[in-house]
Amino acid sequence: MEFLADVNVEKQIVQLLISFGFDVRWIPEYNCTLSDEELLKMAENENRILITNDKDFGELVFRQKRNSNGIILIRLKGQNANEKIELVKKLILNHQDKISRHFTTVSKNKIRFVPLEDEK
Repeated sequence: MEFLADVNVEKQIVQLLISFGFDVRWIPEYNCTLSDEELLKMAENENRILITNDKDFGELVFRQKRNSNGIILIRLKGQNANEKIELVKKLILNHQDKISRHFTTVSKNKIRFVPLEDEK
């Protein structure tokens, strides 16, 4: 599994994924000016799962029917990076097999997986 981490994803989360052996591209190291549509297209072209804190991607894949290899949306009020790291760690350790081709929402109390339709 390979990931594309949005500009709003904390570096500690990127480092966690790398420590688990995943290939991760972190947008701040490349181009912080990409639109959400461009990020989604980049993730699709590179066969990466997008990880973000931005709920606008739900609009793109469900209402606008944009293609995606998978999206992980971290929904946690506040900016507590340690809590986010623990949630992502739990996701990777317990549910790695469900991430691809799903819109995964990670919150303090639950992890939700919604299958993504293949529009190709």
